[in-house]
Amino acid sequence: MASTVVDPRTTGVPPSTARRQPPVAVLAAGGIAGLEAVALVAGALTGLDGLLLSPLRPSGAVVALVLVALAAWVVLCAGSGALLVDGSGRRLYTGVATGELVLVGGLLLLALAGGLPAPTALPLPALVLLLLGVPVGKLLLAGAPTVLAWVAAGPRAPSTRPEPACARPALQAATLVTIGLVLCALALTTPLDGGGTDVPATVGSSQP
Repeated sequence: MASTVVDPRTTGVPPSTARRQPPVAVLAAGGIAGLEAVALVAGALTGLDGLLLSPLRPSGAVVALVLVALAAWVVLCAGSGALLVDGSGRRLYTGVATGELVLVGGLLLLALAGGLPAPTALPLPALVLLLLGVPVGKLLLAGAPTVLAWVAAGPRAPSTRPEPACARPALQAATLVTIGLVLCALALTTPLDGGGTDVPATVGSSQP
């Protein structure tokens, strides 16, 4: 009995084009990266508003440095998630998650040392431990077997749409001829303003 399973290796189709949809773990990792980027933008807008209106307003260089760092963080979060979903690689994704883990660990050390005030009603150590769940979850998802297999298969090939069939040359020529005849007819039938020009009356001429 003939097999109904088509092997991409026998048909000449690359394995990347045979895939239909990313696994659930890949979609979850990409979704976490996208939501984190949106949360960073929202938090930056709220935090910078309060920072600029506070009496202890930092200098312009510090504000510019913070803005550049936040923008780079947002771009890296969103870009690493997009690359992972596309199958281009997970190195940037794991690198960003590792950097976030180090950052949150540093904040935890500062909180335990008492050198960092709590921005919310929650104690700062509890807040930092809560934030640790994001990079840890990203690292766990990036190391899932389905994610590793997805990345090993390579990036997805762009979907190609069939080009529309070209119209017949005779139809194209007839269309051009029709347009030309219509333009010529309009040019010949449009009345020209051939009336004589009005001669201005001289100062000494008499009016009837």
